[in-house]
Amino acid sequence: EPSTTGTPARPHRAAHPPHAPAHLFDSLIQTSRDMSASASALVAPSAVRGLASDRAVHRAGARRRCVAVAAAADAVKFYKYQGLGNDFVLVDNRDSSEMKLSSERCAQLCDRNFGIGADGVIFAMPPGLVQKDEDYSMRMYNSDGTEPEMCGNGIRCLANFVAEMDGADPKAYKVGTLAGLIQPEVRADGQVSVDMGEPTLDPPKVPCTFEATQDAAAVRAKMEVDGETWLVTAVSMGNPHCVTFGKEGECDEEGIKVDSFALSHYGPMFEKHPAFPAKTNTEFTEVVNRNYVKMHVWERGAGATLACGTGACATVVAAVLEGRTERKCTVELPGGPLEIEWRESDNRVIMTGPAELVFDGAVAV
Repeated sequence: EPSTTGTPARPHRAAHPPHAPAHLFDSLIQTSRDMSASASALVAPSAVRGLASDRAVHRAGARRRCVAVAAAADAVKFYKYQGLGNDFVLVDNRDSSEMKLSSERCAQLCDRNFGIGADGVIFAMPPGLVQKDEDYSMRMYNSDGTEPEMCGNGIRCLANFVAEMDGADPKAYKVGTLAGLIQPEVRADGQVSVDMGEPTLDPPKVPCTFEATQDAAAVRAKMEVDGETWLVTAVSMGNPHCVTFGKEGECDEEGIKVDSFALSHYGPMFEKHPAFPAKTNTEFTEVVNRNYVKMHVWERGAGATLACGTGACATVVAAVLEGRTERKCTVELPGGPLEIEWRESDNRVIMTGPAELVFDGAVAV
């Protein structure tokens, strides 16, 4: 059969020489392996044999340490979740009002080379952070150890996590966060729909230093970055966001070509810009059509991530204010799409997307 790549297909090689009994050929292979192993052991320098022994001892010691951590009374059970590649370490902390891991320890665990690897650590806390009738509350640390108000992708992961821990049927929850009450709903199809509340547009409350330019909001405000003038819209979804479709004179209807955009160059400069005294998340956005946008994000305290739920919400709010999209819009992030709707009826933003368990384990405090 011809190869699909245009090069001749190689003939299939027989499993063993023609006419040779299969069991004989298998035995010859095993004998050859045994002889090779014996020869290697005979000719291997003592230093190499010693190194192999040392490695075996190290592996055994590592296994003993892992068992010790899992059995330790102060070990913390964790669950790794991801929402469109935005990944988090989750801890069930509902039995204590004190977070079980310090900010320093969380930063270590988020390290992708020397820890578990994550964009943040999220704690399911006892209810009562915002109001008495909460189901539970949410606290978290970013990968740099700072504490944000909340996280959109993170709260979807948290809702699925608690539902799994409790064996609950699909339902809605009231979750207290530092950004206020957030209400995620775990759906039967595995998606999580979250009522993210109303966006904050008053510049001092975002917070940012811009003057209001449109209906008491900072829309298409001018901001100097790296010697260039950018047009930005400031939105808070409980945390600050700076949404931009490009530089002055260049941000046409399509906005930024995000696939070729130098995110790692511009991201840190936007994050720490003095116009945002609490620093900011920044969304660099391209409009595909009035119901679909592409966005790459630089998150405050985490850098470039594959997805940002609050950022997707802020992006649609900014796009509507700038007249670029409809109120119901798909936001494509590097990790996948989120469905966002900024309802005109009650001014609330609804976000829908996935959240999945990756693995679980235990770590020492």
